[in-house]
Amino acid sequence: MEKPQQIKTVGTLMLISGIWNVLYGLGATFVVVVGSLGLGLLCAPITILPSILGVFEIINASKLMGGDDLSFSTVQTLSILEITTLLFGNVLSAIFGIIGLVFYNSPEVKAYYAKG
Repeated sequence: MEKPQQIKTVGTLMLISGIWNVLYGLGATFVVVVGSLGLGLLCAPITILPSILGVFEIINASKLMGGDDLSFSTVQTLSILEITTLLFGNVLSAIFGIIGLVFYNSPEVKAYYAKG
């Protein structure tokens, strides 16, 4: 069975979100550290979290867009983590996470994973 278009779209959105999260996390960390004259290094572990998620998104998006399939739960977990980036003010990634959850709950995708 051929991979549904929704899975390919989620892979593309996940790649864009991953790149954006890496840039967003590194930028936020830089602003916090420089803006507080170095005292923000204490907050760096928190502000770097979107970058860590971005790396996982890029790795899994490349698998998803390639020949590999990710488990249904992996993609759902990544979509939920994308939504939680709203806590960091990252609206774009949150929107992509919602779209990912909607696409992965479509009947075509569920049937694809049920047969696979």
